[in-house]
Amino acid sequence: MNTLTLNQANLILQGAIAAARAAPYKPMGIVVLDASGQLVAFAREDGASMFRFDIARGKAWGAVGMGSSSRALAERAKDNPNFFVALAATAEGKFLPQPGAVLIKDAQGQILGAAGASGGTGDEDELICIAGIQAAGLVAG
Repeated sequence: MNTLTLNQANLILQGAIAAARAAPYKPMGIVVLDASGQLVAFAREDGASMFRFDIARGKAWGAVGMGSSSRALAERAKDNPNFFVALAATAEGKFLPQPGAVLIKDAQGQILGAAGASGGTGDEDELICIAGIQAAGLVAG
């Protein structure tokens, strides 16, 4: 069984930050969680607001917990809002179905965790997560 390493998580952060600066987007907070939803690494760029960690973690935690990108969860929430409100309550506020987090997979498709970002639009957050995951030689899903 493959697990997400600290080295891989740091490469994801570095790649995501590089993509955010190249864009250039507003200062970001980026989180990398393992397959059990535990924090592996987090980076908060200078100037990022205090909410960036909580938002990025909520997006990534929901993605890894539900086995789907936070964008897909946001779409699903539109058709079943009561279920997603119940999930958020059950998760004690750690679940945020909004675009900006994607799954981290190995080459065989096994879920290793999720990366989430906050600071830009949901599209921008998602794009830098994908860039970071690819920079680490892994697959974004």
